[in-house]
Amino acid sequence: MSRKTLAALALVAFGFTAPVTVPAADKVEEGFKVIFDGKSLDGWKINEKKETWTLKDGMLIAKGDRSHIFYVGDDKPFKNFELKVDCKAENNSNGGIYFHTKFQEEGWPKYGFEAQVNNSYNSDPRKSGSLYAVSDVKEQHIPDGEWWTETITVKDKHVTIKLNDKVVVDYEEPADKVAGNDFTRKIDSGTFALQGHDPGSTVYYKNIRVKRLD
Repeated sequence: MSRKTLAALALVAFGFTAPVTVPAADKVEEGFKVIFDGKSLDGWKINEKKETWTLKDGMLIAKGDRSHIFYVGDDKPFKNFELKVDCKAENNSNGGIYFHTKFQEEGWPKYGFEAQVNNSYNSDPRKSGSLYAVSDVKEQHIPDGEWWTETITVKDKHVTIKLNDKVVVDYEEPADKVAGNDFTRKIDSGTFALQGHDPGSTVYYKNIRVKRLD
């Protein structure tokens, strides 16, 4: 029996309980790279309204005027990948996870696609997991105030989005699709961004990890 085990048994015997901690490495699935360390904004860049974002207890919390935080920690664009983000949204809150995007100083991102984070936001019927304005999810799958994992997988022209283990979007981009306005974008490559939507929304993001599939 190890010294750590004996020490733990001694604590229990005297009526003390110690918090169970899981090593950070045990939380990362094989092949994935953690791109948000939960302690700093290293590798990330906020555009407008920096006060929208708070870093607390390993989470990025979005609450405030429109703002986006972009991942800038890798010079190589992401094309084919599996991205996992743990999310939580309060009642009537809106957020989003962008992919194939690139940094811009202000405004709603003009490049890439948004995977919606919205369980009960009154003003937008597109619910969590929607590939925004491309393949929309109208049913609420996640209760307010509960954590879930949103998984976005891109393989060439194929996009799947899962809420926990449930596939809610399975989209194949048509070969003849032509890029036009903001809602007719084409799958390409780029980076990731998280969205702070409005002052009435509170959305939490943590445990952000990605695996390249190139």
